[in-house]
Amino acid sequence: MSAGEPRLFTLGQERLTSDDYYTPSWIFECMGIEFDLDVCSPPGGIPWIPAKQYYTQEDDGLMQPWAGRVWMNPPYSNVTPWVARLIEHGNGIGFFPFSRSRWLNRLFDEADGITIPANIGSFAWANGATMRYPIFLAAFGGDCVAAISGLGTVRTKRPA
Repeated sequence: MSAGEPRLFTLGQERLTSDDYYTPSWIFECMGIEFDLDVCSPPGGIPWIPAKQYYTQEDDGLMQPWAGRVWMNPPYSNVTPWVARLIEHGNGIGFFPFSRSRWLNRLFDEADGITIPANIGSFAWANGATMRYPIFLAAFGGDCVAAISGLGTVRTKRPA
């Protein structure tokens, strides 16, 4: 993506939305890995996500440069461009909902590893509420595949 392309978000985030659900902290404890960048963070970041840097909606993570190992829990209201960018970047872990969509099929075809945690527990919403939602993690890069193995059995890409 180039700097001349239109922004995905025209404004910074001013209030909570239905996309404000946070990955449970135990996911990171099980993975035991640090990220260089969280590309889809709420304002102020999330204290339990082990990322050195983060992009918020105002930063527009799709338009920013991605470097190193990324963590991505994308806005579920518009997952497709985030999936494409993670695949293009090729180094990181994404946290996704199950969906009948092309982007899910693409992830299952292109990720180096996929895992479905046996017990997802609950998401933490920004307002303190929790919810259960069926998810999976997709990993790109050997260290990321190894990290998601801490959450359960990993299906790896078949050799070409």
